[in-house]
Amino acid sequence: MPRLTTAEAVIDSLVAHGIDTLYALPGVHNDPLFDAAFKAQDRIRVLHPRHEQTAGYMALGAALVTGRPQAFAVVPGPGVLNAATPVLLAQSMCAPVLALAGQIPSFAIDQGHGHLHEIHDQPGLLRHITKGAGRVRAPQEAFSKVAQAIGLAVSGRPGAVALECAIDVWGQAAEVIPVPPIRWQPAAADAAAVGDAATLLRQAKRPLIVVGAGALDAGAETQAVAELLQAPVMSFRRGRGVIPTTHPLAVSMTEGHGLWKTADAVLAIGTRLYWPQSNWGVDDAMKVIRLDIDAEEITRFRHPACALLGDAAATLRALLAVLRQGEAPWQPNTDLPAIRAIFADRMARQEPVMAFLRAIRAALPADGLFLEDVTQAGFGARLGFTVHAPRTYFSPGYQDALGWGYGTALGVQAAAPGRKVALATGDGGFLFQAAELATAMRHRLPVVAVVFDDSAFGNVRRIQALQYGNRQIASDLANPDFVAFARSFGATAFRTDTPDGLEDALRRAFALDTPAIIHVPVGELPSPWDMILLPRVRGPIGRPALP
Repeated sequence: MPRLTTAEAVIDSLVAHGIDTLYALPGVHNDPLFDAAFKAQDRIRVLHPRHEQTAGYMALGAALVTGRPQAFAVVPGPGVLNAATPVLLAQSMCAPVLALAGQIPSFAIDQGHGHLHEIHDQPGLLRHITKGAGRVRAPQEAFSKVAQAIGLAVSGRPGAVALECAIDVWGQAAEVIPVPPIRWQPAAADAAAVGDAATLLRQAKRPLIVVGAGALDAGAETQAVAELLQAPVMSFRRGRGVIPTTHPLAVSMTEGHGLWKTADAVLAIGTRLYWPQSNWGVDDAMKVIRLDIDAEEITRFRHPACALLGDAAATLRALLAVLRQGEAPWQPNTDLPAIRAIFADRMARQEPVMAFLRAIRAALPADGLFLEDVTQAGFGARLGFTVHAPRTYFSPGYQDALGWGYGTALGVQAAAPGRKVALATGDGGFLFQAAELATAMRHRLPVVAVVFDDSAFGNVRRIQALQYGNRQIASDLANPDFVAFARSFGATAFRTDTPDGLEDALRRAFALDTPAIIHVPVGELPSPWDMILLPRVRGPIGRPALP
């Protein structure tokens, strides 16, 4: 048995789980952890940002682009609280992220003596925003605690987990028994449920498929089922790219709303389905089939006509096999061309936003990676940005945390070296993490951030104008010279106010392969909300009991 410190055992366990990068800020509580990482530099690297929040966001970005577990480390108390937002996003976005937190001396935990960075019940706090949180109390349990935590993070519905370790425990050494990673093998839904789903879909004349992030690793299977059923596939935010948005059956949320009114069967794959069910309505004529890895999620809001509990890809393969037995009765949805035409007309009113997004798409390679922050261009992207493949489009999910973009983009870039990364952000959101240009330069992470600048929290300003008698408060912004700001870090910077200029600047920035900012001054942009906040089109919602 090797003799290792707790910190060394944790590092070895991370490596055994395929984690080759630790996003972390140093601090006295975690000094032995960083020393262990130094000794293991041939197996794991440490990328240090300038703020704990960014350490969490970088781990989140790496998890989103790879689909694999990632880890970050921060000091206790202020460090943990600074990183709480990305942990919350990781949990809500089903991203397997392990937060490693330091802790005050073990004898003083929760005693209230006023130790540096002391906080009461740190694991309890973290349990509110993770799948689970625990404490490593000795080197002998380091391997098992890490294996259990990562196993929890990747099993069932993925999510965030946390482990803390006291300052006096990190450096303790003992003989330890390495514990191999816990392998979770997802399974298909049971055959009877698959048969029931197939029966409902065979009876359907106007099936509709709705996909969320739980379908990202089932793109080929989703497309095969859609093509057999001739069913349009609706995506919004997290599900964009499950099938290419250029596919004849791919539809936006706005187009999906138009199809929802007459859909007689909805196959929901890896999505909460909360928005359409709660806002657009459901009636007895619509048979909802929920495919999800989480049993609680399937019935959280409304009991479906059929529940498929299992892995999306495996279950869709089983469903496809049953559906292919016998004749295929499905025909193309005759409403789709007219709905597409209406949507195109409405999107034509979203200029210049869509022209700027087309410029980004034109400059970004097919395998490029695009992130949208909570900004007007981001809202438009959720409806109209062309996405070629899963895990190439990144949106903050239902938390919609303003300012998430730049740190997350750095993590995406770190985990996908050699691929181009573009971020569409606003002047409000970008300044949440703008100082992380220092991190981009230090670690040579060539993210290109497009900063749309309207000198305001634009969405807030619009709401105040339209709903509060134009009583403007706390929505105007005083901004730096973004080009000079970026260049002060040594980054590349451009300024343009046209789509053609943006495309040219992006191509130049990508060719230089260095961190870059493109400042795009804009005026007031058109509202996309009439295409997102859509009215009810079906009957009342009930909560029928399960049979």
